[in-house]
Amino acid sequence: MPVSETADYQYDLVVIGAGSGGVRAARRAAERGRRVAVVEADRVGGTCVLRGCVPKKLFVNSSRYADAFEDSVGFGWHVDNLTFDWPTLTANVEADVSWLSSVYIRNLEKAGVEIVHGRASLKDAHTVAIEGDPRELTSAYILIATGGHPRRHIGGAVPVPGIEHAITSDEFFHLPRLPKRVLLVGGSYIAAEIAAIFAGFAVDVTILYRGKEIFRGLDMEMRHLLHAGLEQRGVTVITGDEVALIAKREKSLAVTTKAGRELDVEEVLLAVGRDPNTRNLGLEAVGVKLDATGAVAVDAYSQSSVANIYAVGDVTNRLQFTPVAIREGSAFVETVFGGNPVAVDYENVAAAVFSTPEVGFVGLTEEEARAQYDALDIYRSTFKPLPNRVAGRDERMTIKLIVDGDTDRVLGCHILGTHAAELVQLVAIAIRLRATKADFDATMALHPTLAEEIVTMGQPAERVRRAAAD
Repeated sequence: MPVSETADYQYDLVVIGAGSGGVRAARRAAERGRRVAVVEADRVGGTCVLRGCVPKKLFVNSSRYADAFEDSVGFGWHVDNLTFDWPTLTANVEADVSWLSSVYIRNLEKAGVEIVHGRASLKDAHTVAIEGDPRELTSAYILIATGGHPRRHIGGAVPVPGIEHAITSDEFFHLPRLPKRVLLVGGSYIAAEIAAIFAGFAVDVTILYRGKEIFRGLDMEMRHLLHAGLEQRGVTVITGDEVALIAKREKSLAVTTKAGRELDVEEVLLAVGRDPNTRNLGLEAVGVKLDATGAVAVDAYSQSSVANIYAVGDVTNRLQFTPVAIREGSAFVETVFGGNPVAVDYENVAAAVFSTPEVGFVGLTEEEARAQYDALDIYRSTFKPLPNRVAGRDERMTIKLIVDGDTDRVLGCHILGTHAAELVQLVAIAIRLRATKADFDATMALHPTLAEEIVTMGQPAERVRRAAAD
């Protein structure tokens, strides 16, 4: 029997955090007739809406106009006296973000969700206290959906001297002016994306990454291609080195690396990962276990070590993607209030790096497939997109399919180039349905498109066969 039917609480559900996952859970629960409140210390919308995917994609779109204007000349257009105004971009993006936040608020209120503004913490397993507010919220169930925040430290236990002068992606969207020289520390999604944005605005950009190659976790071939693509666009990529010191000058920052490099920049932006927002929530005091990263430890149904407390989204440090948090929020409601336990499937989740060049991927990397399968067929098509030929742009596109050599099932797809994310989203359906390479081949091509390359790769570029053990 649900907890809400055995005790007298003010609410059936209190959600802490009004990001994508929390908002979805709150709305779905309220639509089922449950008494729901959402507590949020910031604006409604969370990282994705306020300082993540939405504003980032708008900045990406803006940064690519320079290419479009340049390419248009080859198509007969005459473009003169072009100018770019950073404050106009930041103001218009902020206006869109604020509008989207208001949409979230309207949808919550329409569903009957009470929005409580303030910083929440757990007084006990069923009671939520609000900082500066004498009121306490009691609830049968509590959902932790507080997301994460950019990591603001590097160098281990001893902070890098001058690290306080660095910014993160949170501040990037609100820079009062466009800097001329920028250092990005890290080799993640955020580093590649912001580097490409700045490069599109003709900023002198350097990426500094301590590993051997940027973007750990991506297919290695795509990592190399992304690295080369960023350099082709003017980004300097330094690997195998770290920041040792950041010194404040009158109008710039002097950065010294452990290898002795000296860089003079106007901004240092840290893109070294994100940490879950679990501090000062009172979780451990009520028995909620956290993992080694500080994330809420949950089972397949998002349930924590305390029976009535659940968690979804980045605060659980599973897959840090907005659609995943939304799916987890829906699954939580179906499990707890629908009487139908639903576990989210994290296999074959499509993802993208919205850099320029763009990367989209789904399924296994070649390295993962080699470790799991005895026989693989690797298909690859590298070509110059049709518009680039007329524009005179020397940028190529790569589409790669990883195929099980025994069953012919497509295990992974990796695309670098124009509209890579859009293409991979569609391929993800086929991979989820366990389509074979023969299914791809039997699909009639649509010409002339970029996507036709996905169904016209006739012969594998490489066959991998693991030798049988003696």
